[in-house]
Amino acid sequence: MLTLDFHPTGRHFLQIPGPSPVPDRILRAMSLPTIDHRGPEFGVLGLRVLKGIAQIFQTRHPVIIYPASGTGAWEAALANVMSPGDPVLMYETGHFASLWIKMAARLGLKPEVLTLTGKDDRLPDAAGWRRGVQADMIEARLKADTQHAIKAVCVVHNETSTGVTSNIAAVRKAIDAAKHPALLLVDTISGLASADYKHDEWGVDVTISGSQKGLMLPPGISFNAVSPKAIEASKTAKLPKAFWAWDEIIEMNKTGYWPYTPNTNLLYGLAEACDMLLAPENGGLEGTFARHVRWGEGVRSAVRAWGLEIQCADPAVYSPVLTGVMVPDGVDADAVRRLIYERFDCSLGTGLGKVKGRMFRIGHLGDCNDLTLMGALAGCEMGLKLAGVKLAGSGVQAAMDFFAGHPAPVALQKAA
Repeated sequence: MLTLDFHPTGRHFLQIPGPSPVPDRILRAMSLPTIDHRGPEFGVLGLRVLKGIAQIFQTRHPVIIYPASGTGAWEAALANVMSPGDPVLMYETGHFASLWIKMAARLGLKPEVLTLTGKDDRLPDAAGWRRGVQADMIEARLKADTQHAIKAVCVVHNETSTGVTSNIAAVRKAIDAAKHPALLLVDTISGLASADYKHDEWGVDVTISGSQKGLMLPPGISFNAVSPKAIEASKTAKLPKAFWAWDEIIEMNKTGYWPYTPNTNLLYGLAEACDMLLAPENGGLEGTFARHVRWGEGVRSAVRAWGLEIQCADPAVYSPVLTGVMVPDGVDADAVRRLIYERFDCSLGTGLGKVKGRMFRIGHLGDCNDLTLMGALAGCEMGLKLAGVKLAGSGVQAAMDFFAGHPAPVALQKAA
């Protein structure tokens, strides 16, 4: 029988790309007494949280907060701006993009899927899962849609299943170049607060995200950041919606409240997370993004030293959030992951969908530092060797050399 004290001694290395480790500071904030969600104290908390999360999204417009997972925010985004039978152009870059496509179809929309095809010796059936969104393909398709039947373009910013971060500003430029009125919907569930993201500047209409990645919270909160154009579209959209509807939430949020019972203690944690991420002494958002870029480069130096292939085939779109590691043909990546977990108490992300068993994922996001990553990489290296994978060299040594030779900026050192 499983009990609550089944964890081995020492700190577990949670190196999946979300849920990410929750800092003690946030756990303490979440332990505050639950308050009346209709009382005056809660209104102050609500306004504080709404102001902070808008800064994280880099927007001046409303951010709707749901007591739900990122999947709920996917549905909310579509339900608020779409009508039954609407054609939507969706770009498949990985497993989570494919799940969003599946949801659109189940909601009664007509998704048209774009993905990069071509020769890829390692993944002949999933070449598009190794690169980012190709904005020129979106532009060409929208130019061909002379009747403007397509109502939205849906893309994933940071594809959690592959370690690819797409250029959202380029997608916006492609839509504008095609002179097409389609809305731009972007999933940055794993990108927010880890990779640079500018909702307003990049012209995104609806941004979807969640609490359990860069925001360093447990799962249970999700978001829709919305543009004025999206709010206007929601007034005539006809997909059924009640719980997800923006209008009542936006109205009540003006005074710091919600039309339903919100996730009170997670909102305490969210307020604390926003303070941590925005604090000047921690480098603010720019410092947060720089930390993640540096961690990603350090982890990839280890993968290259091992002689293994990185899932993302385009260095220009390497994710600062996670790195996908492809194992040699004939090796079961899930068996390697299991071995690393059982021997060294380190959790790594599994391969999903078309890449299951062919790769594993190392998360380097949120509450992390150089030594955390060194411990995780040591576990990976020992596990790979125990699994019989022939390595070209020591990734641990390569990562040590990288981190020692590339110190964090002064502002980030102070944050430590």
